[in-house]
Amino acid sequence: MFSEADKSTVYECTGTVESVIYRNEENGYTVIELSGDEPITAVGIMPLLSVGEEVKLTGVFKNHPSYGKQFSVTACERSIPKSLGGILKYLSSGAIKGIGPATAQRLVKEFKEQTIEVIENEPERVCKLKGISFEKAQEISRQVRMNTGIRELLVYFSGYDISPNCALSVYRAMGSEALDRIKENPYILCNGGFNISFEKADKIAMSQDKPADSQYRIRAGLAYVLAHNQVNGHTCLPKETLIKVTSDFLGIDIKLCSDTLEEMIFDSSIVKDEIGEKEFVFIPSVHRCEKFIAARINFICRYPSDRIPDIESRIKHIEDVENIHYADLQKKAITDALSKGMLVLTGGPGTGKTTTLNAIISILKDCGKKVFLTAPTGRAAQRMSKVTGCEAKTIHRLLEVNFTKEEEMSFKHNEKNLLDCDTLIVDEVSMVDVFLFESLMKALPLGCRLILVGDSNQLPSVGPGNVLEDIVSSNTIPVVALNEIFRQSMESMIVTNAHKIVNGEMPDLSRKDKDFFFLPCNNQYDISNIIVDLCKRRLPASYNYSPFSDIQVLSPSKKGELGTVELNKKLQQALNPNTENAEEIVINGKAFRKGDKVMQIKNNYDINWFKENGETGAGIFNGDIGILESVSKKNNIIKVVFDDKTAVYDRDSAVDLDFAYACTVHKSQGNEFEAVIIPMHRGAPQLYYRNLLYTAVTRAKKILILVGDRATVEFMVNNNRRSKRYSGLKEFLIRSRNEQDI
Repeated sequence: MFSEADKSTVYECTGTVESVIYRNEENGYTVIELSGDEPITAVGIMPLLSVGEEVKLTGVFKNHPSYGKQFSVTACERSIPKSLGGILKYLSSGAIKGIGPATAQRLVKEFKEQTIEVIENEPERVCKLKGISFEKAQEISRQVRMNTGIRELLVYFSGYDISPNCALSVYRAMGSEALDRIKENPYILCNGGFNISFEKADKIAMSQDKPADSQYRIRAGLAYVLAHNQVNGHTCLPKETLIKVTSDFLGIDIKLCSDTLEEMIFDSSIVKDEIGEKEFVFIPSVHRCEKFIAARINFICRYPSDRIPDIESRIKHIEDVENIHYADLQKKAITDALSKGMLVLTGGPGTGKTTTLNAIISILKDCGKKVFLTAPTGRAAQRMSKVTGCEAKTIHRLLEVNFTKEEEMSFKHNEKNLLDCDTLIVDEVSMVDVFLFESLMKALPLGCRLILVGDSNQLPSVGPGNVLEDIVSSNTIPVVALNEIFRQSMESMIVTNAHKIVNGEMPDLSRKDKDFFFLPCNNQYDISNIIVDLCKRRLPASYNYSPFSDIQVLSPSKKGELGTVELNKKLQQALNPNTENAEEIVINGKAFRKGDKVMQIKNNYDINWFKENGETGAGIFNGDIGILESVSKKNNIIKVVFDDKTAVYDRDSAVDLDFAYACTVHKSQGNEFEAVIIPMHRGAPQLYYRNLLYTAVTRAKKILILVGDRATVEFMVNNNRRSKRYSGLKEFLIRSRNEQDI
């Protein structure tokens, strides 16, 4: 054993790698036995470390409950062994493919202490040894150079807090020239898909005394500002805005920034386009993406699938059999969907979208058409399946996520492997960003009918673009907006008040006998306590609702007493408190316990899942909500049940989990809950606006409770600001149609 002081004291340990006990090739996590004054078991990120290498490790000692005393490595400096014994051990370990123990002995016997230098730099000498061809000598030399290059890169990056994973990715992309290229232009790191920030690349450049107004820095800065604004939903920016923001960000002369942008436009590093008599600039791939979508939509409309015959009589037949009567707009939507290549069906809650959609599906299937249904999230797809009686898949599952050798995401279904369907119906289109929509459009077969369903009054997608609103406002394709609230829906105050909110009217906060309740309270701490009581006691007692599966707290913000961070702390303590025998694991300072309600906050296509029926797959997506089923501290593995599947997380992938007792309104899109509770207390104006309140209210199926002050509700209803999103899709749709008309 060792003292408590050992656990916090940082040590340096030097020695030779005696054995590699375990290695994860993907992330570089390695367990080694290190020789020295006394043998040490060291664990940490030490990619490509091999037996015989001499290392200096920095870290702290820890006591593992199963494996005992270990040295937890925070930094690793490596060097090729210099002694004959060390070189022989290194080469015999299999570190260099093609060199086994026998060949290693021959090489060391021939070249002594210079063995590794000769292998690396003089393969013509190596091939003179019996049994080693010139081709094999060259391959061995290449591998040694690669190991040397990666080692140098790892050491170089360690000084800038850049992970070994990133170093491996950079080396795979740039090869042996990586370090020289980075030293010449550090900014290639932030634009190559390596997940290295502009700030870190800038830090490297500044440490090398690169000038602040270098062309490399300005070009990278312009690209960075454009890419950063994709996170805010923009697919492009006004040219003058980009110049001003970038010059301020970099602290350089605005003319120099403008001149550099013109050069980037000239060499096509950035694309300029005119939208509404104003110049906008795009990252080239995003420009191509929106133009492709526009061209594909125009093609669908220009060459529609065959019109379904006898539409009126088919509608009448369904009305007679189902004993229902479609409103005029519903009949128009059904007719347009069955007679044209594409339709957008929009409308708020209670306006009959589902009834209309079911009629369209029924007629298409009666005519022998193959209909696919899809939605952007798992819960949205499940709800679609439930209300239509047909299988619906997430877009990712429909297109089948795939990965290239470079670990880039792609889809199995694309322009070379089309979907096998006659009609594709996409629900919750307001949530779909331009990149995902482009992938969907690429996989559509010729003659496939496309029906988009959504509510353009809801919040736009988390990703870049404004797909649904741009399509609707372009006036280039058929759109039917259902606006009549049906009698049975009018009985719901959730529906009635949602329509009032979206029309800029105050919701009725006085009713106590329906499904929409307002609990007045002016103190944010009291509001927080009321919300906890509603989740823990009042709603479960009155409606038998589970605070884990039925009740959802939605907040406009993450911050503050009524933000999701603080609410989750209180709700976890009330609903799933820590006990002496609680199974929990601490990740990023958060203690996740068995039974916790959690949410995936980023798409992760590598997480494996399985279902009770034996089906398996991979991929958990942003916004998926589940319950933490089990924690294995020994193996650093947790299992989370998401609706109908169980996902298995290791510690690295679990960093993208967060508590979900409370979540932001943005994260709730595509989901519906039996009961929704929303705190109403004035916060940042940019987060308290009409469409956000409307989106939150429409997440509730049975019960909606606002807790707070009336003034905040009134402020949100009157604040009709929409987050301005710069995008080119609307303009490209109009152009595409006009080009067709010429």
